[in-house]
Amino acid sequence: MKKILSALLLMSFLVLPVFALADDGPGSGPPADMDVITVLGGLVNWMFYILMIVAALFLVFAGFTYLTASGDPDKVKSAHQSVMWALVGVAVAVMSRGLVALVEKILGVGGA
Repeated sequence: MKKILSALLLMSFLVLPVFALADDGPGSGPPADMDVITVLGGLVNWMFYILMIVAALFLVFAGFTYLTASGDPDKVKSAHQSVMWALVGVAVAVMSRGLVALVEKILGVGGA
C-alpha cells in the first residue's frame, strides 16, 4: 500500500506541470474555424504517432527478447509473436490514415 501511494504521489508531481500549462487564460477557446473534420483529423494524427511509438517499443522489446532467448524455443516464439503483433499495429495505423484520406476524398472535405 505504501508503494502504491508513493507511486501515485510521484505521478502527480510529474503530471502537475501539464495541467499548469493547459490554460492559456480567458478567451482561449478553440479557433472559430475549427470543425469536426479538423478535430478528427488531429485526433487520428495523434493516434497514428502514438501507435507508431508503441509499435517501435514492441519491436525493441521483441529484439531484446530474441537476443536474450539463449535458444529457448518459448522465448523465441514469444519474440516472433511480438514482432508479428507490432507489424499488425503498424498496418492498422497506416490503414486508419488511409481510410481517413479516402473518406475525405469521397466527401470532398479536409486538408489534403
